[in-house]
Amino acid sequence: MFDLSGMTALVTGASGGIGSAIAQALAGQGARLAVSGSNMEKLEAFRSGLGGDHVALGCNLSDAAAVDALVPQAVEALGGKLDILVNNAGVTRDNLAMRMKDEEWSDVIRINLEAAFRLSRAALKPMMRARFGRIISVTSVVGSTGNPGQANYAASKAGLAGMSKAFAQEVASRNITVNLIAPGMIRSAMTDALNEQQRETILSRIPSGRLGEGSDVAAAAVYLASREGGYVTGQTIHVNGGMAML
Repeated sequence: MFDLSGMTALVTGASGGIGSAIAQALAGQGARLAVSGSNMEKLEAFRSGLGGDHVALGCNLSDAAAVDALVPQAVEALGGKLDILVNNAGVTRDNLAMRMKDEEWSDVIRINLEAAFRLSRAALKPMMRARFGRIISVTSVVGSTGNPGQANYAASKAGLAGMSKAFAQEVASRNITVNLIAPGMIRSAMTDALNEQQRETILSRIPSGRLGEGSDVAAAAVYLASREGGYVTGQTIHVNGGMAML
């Protein structure tokens, strides 16, 4: 079940915590990957560690021309087809709304939302031809709940949800699904640096009593990418340990 053998995938932000877990899980189920990121040295090291015949493609997601070129590059590198797109890359530029600079707003919207739109739009072309595709975008619990100091980030993640639902309705008849995964608090270098009091405060908000792992998010991605997930579209899978029951 959930065998991805013979399928190809493009994963953005692939050398980061959640992105690397998703990429490893997809590769582990047999998919051939194009992994993308902005740090080519780190990306190449990650690609090498995956083993297999995967490719690394650098891309600055704040550069519209580079974003528009990424899917065609991935299709060519992966042998002429793209079955799965994972929009995982994202940035934060946190500030209180009344102090937020224009560039802090525009940078986050450009990378988190506009780049995902451009990549999804481009991916639909080979997917429509093949009459098969899986588009998965990584959003966040704050896209549903909001969060102080993150008006830009919350807006970008909420925008992904609305955009994905529109895409899903447009392409469902072609056996293309468009879904989202919304992680809550996932273990990372940032959470590892928290002191005991900060950690206890966070855990008190999570009914399951633990932080999530990248593998928790990756498992949802594998399901949504699989043939078995073909009747699920326009949905958000919340992976947050009960932190927000939406």
